[in-house]
Amino acid sequence: MDGTRDIKASDLLVSALENEGVEYIFGIPGEENLDLLESLRKSSIRLILTRHEQAAGFMAATYGRLTGKVGVCLSTLGPGATNFMTAAAYADLGAFPMLMITGQKPIKQSKQGRFQIVDVVATMRPVTKFARQIVNGGAIPALVREAFRLAREERPGAVLLELPEDIAEEMVHAPALIPPTTPRYAVCSDGPIDEAVEMIEAARYPLLLVGAGANRRRVIQELTTFVDRTGIPFFNTQMGKGVVEGQSDRYIGTAALSDGDYVHCAIDRSDLVINVGHDVVEKPPFLMKPGGKKVIHVNFNTAVVDEVYFPQLELVGDIGPTIAKLTERLSPSPNHDFSYFERVRAEVMEHLKEGADDPRFPLIPQRIVADVRKVMPADGIIALDNGMYKIWFARNYRTVVANTVLLDNALATMGAGLPSAMAAAMLHPDRRVMAVCGDGGFMMNSQELETAVRLGLNLVVLILDDSSYGMIRWKQAVGGFEDWGLTFSNPDFVKYAESYGAKGHRIEATEDFAPTLNACYEAGGVHLVAVPVDYSENKRVLIDELAQKVCLI
Repeated sequence: MDGTRDIKASDLLVSALENEGVEYIFGIPGEENLDLLESLRKSSIRLILTRHEQAAGFMAATYGRLTGKVGVCLSTLGPGATNFMTAAAYADLGAFPMLMITGQKPIKQSKQGRFQIVDVVATMRPVTKFARQIVNGGAIPALVREAFRLAREERPGAVLLELPEDIAEEMVHAPALIPPTTPRYAVCSDGPIDEAVEMIEAARYPLLLVGAGANRRRVIQELTTFVDRTGIPFFNTQMGKGVVEGQSDRYIGTAALSDGDYVHCAIDRSDLVINVGHDVVEKPPFLMKPGGKKVIHVNFNTAVVDEVYFPQLELVGDIGPTIAKLTERLSPSPNHDFSYFERVRAEVMEHLKEGADDPRFPLIPQRIVADVRKVMPADGIIALDNGMYKIWFARNYRTVVANTVLLDNALATMGAGLPSAMAAAMLHPDRRVMAVCGDGGFMMNSQELETAVRLGLNLVVLILDDSSYGMIRWKQAVGGFEDWGLTFSNPDFVKYAESYGAKGHRIEATEDFAPTLNACYEAGGVHLVAVPVDYSENKRVLIDELAQKVCLI
């Protein structure tokens, strides 16, 4: 655009989105979006129509998570926009770049009073990095560029642009589009790097922690090289899972839940934790105490200090180059003693085998995780909803390729598993993709099965069926409360899947589970597999007496 002609504002907005490389917009348009919808019809952008705005938001956020680009979703005003709230919080806490575009009634002259009008911009401000109503069509290129810049830069998150109906339809003198830019970050200076090298070389029991903020494409190779060169053992948080290959002999495990787990034995013994990509949204994987272990904070931003996290040294800047600079200056140190960590790792690896071949029916979580791991290739992607099973997958499911476990340990919302898996299946049609959902979480967005079928996705939806909100029911029991108020009845999942045009399967015997999953992938299309689950093993997650013995080695 050369600024010499007039253009409809909605056309200008779509041109600005194309300028940013937008491929898809997920959502449900309303009457306030009709000008924008018509502009999209004439564009290169594909509209992915969903059955609920929340699912559209989850898909957009997952697109951002997997690509590093900004996922875009669309809704009308009022209830459509407020249905984005959970997805906005999901992207905000999870650090996934996402743009929400919402409609609004005319702002110059209204003929309907306050019908459906909610102050969406004000409502979204607490869970977005940027929220703005477009009041002048000529400002669209600048607003779009700013929204995309903020959504992508560290720490990534959600942004909002509200487009009123009368602004969308107005003609504006076409301003030039602003070329997109790639975020660039400063690199940590040599002084702190030198201090870090001294601390690492002097430590007796150093450990590397990989957190959610390290799960970026530009960090993965540098961390892998660091581990290979130094030999320092590593563990990860749930959302840091997969950054460094879980098959590495330096991998100790995932800090999944409690300080009674095996991994925490190693953490307790460590005298130095190199904490890469720590994100305060995740539960603290260790507790700092005055006079205790030292911590080096490595991240794009400075540390958020509280009573359990106060690092002695901060390496602030682009994580990848920072780790690369550390690696150049380090080599295996004669001071390091990893023998205890090796014993803990051996115990962890042996423990993870327990239950993998258990023949009980209903299936126990360990068998479910083991069978899923057998069925999924190295680059297969599992998208976990939220429930008790998430902890078992975090602990027991070992990764080979980064970003193959889409796990939300930030907002930890139910209902995100299926839409997230759908976005992954769209982006990677040649890879095996599985949504892993509890029966409660699945039903919160189960209508998106129709969307998955309509899109022609290859997808397996695994439902762990215990006819209850299992995580809360378990905590109810642990707390000594009566078993009350958390059970429900489920539909016939096989018929339910078939009603949407998917294939339905119900596991009736443990030995049929893995073969059924394999057959689903070989057949292609959308398959729902319901498997009864026995959560009586949950106590092993909270307190493990064997783990306590390991800590005393």
